[in-house]
This record gives sequence, C-alpha cells and structure tokens, in this order.
Amino acid sequence: MLSNLSLYIKESYNELLNKVTWPTFPALQSSTIVVLIASLIIALIIFIMDAISKNVLDLIYPG
Repeated sequence: MLSNLSLYIKESYNELLNKVTWPTFPALQSSTIVVLIASLIIALIIFIMDAISKNVLDLIYPG
C-alpha cells in the first residue's frame, strides 16, 4: 500500500517536470485577461437580467 503511494507520488512528480507543458508568462497574462473580460461580460448580463426581472415583477406586484 505504502509502496503504491510512493510510486504514485514519484510518477506524478516526474510527469509534472518532464511531460507537462507549462504556459509562458505572456500566454498566462493573455489568458487571464480573457477570463477577466469574460467574467465581467457575464456579470453584466446577469445584472441586466436581474434588473429587468425586478422591473417586471414590480409592475406585476406593485408596492
């Protein structure tokens, strides 16, 4: 059991060092900007939908 865990950790470490392609810093920055812009757009869409539904419900249930 312990040898299996040790082998798993060693193989995982080796894979992270030798087989994984890590992004460059500029690629990481551009991906981060894309995610931030997409998040802002989605938040804006949700805010607009919320405001519209609030106004519709205020018309249906005044006061």
